[in-house]
Amino acid sequence: MIKLRLKRFGKKREASFRLVATNSTSRRDGRPLEELGFYNPRTKETRLDTEAIRARLAQGAQPTATVLSLLERGGLVTKTVRSSVVVGQAKQAAAREAAAKKEAREAAEAKAAAAAEAETAAAAAAEPAAET
Repeated sequence: MIKLRLKRFGKKREASFRLVATNSTSRRDGRPLEELGFYNPRTKETRLDTEAIRARLAQGAQPTATVLSLLERGGLVTKTVRSSVVVGQAKQAAAREAAAKKEAREAAEAKAAAAAEAETAAAAAAEPAAET
């Protein structure tokens, strides 16, 4: 299977990457089938050979996760919402709803307690007035 992956080059701690099409069993920095672009993570510079990338994707080449994000940023692939994102957003929404319900319940209990306290204070104030 053909993979679209990044091939590292450059000095130590100053890495740059080439976007290459290579066999999935070959080494990361091994000889590629074709060089398709360039990515510099320090300057965020990206150059892509769009026709060659589209041709490789049409042949069934599978991009790695990092390359997929670069292709999405470059507009070559439509951005897909991953299932983990959907599940995470649903959990966050449920947690927000539960927190809102809890706050509303606590506010209602506090209001009821304040009303009961005011009622007992009014009854206590009326009681000494009745004795005199």
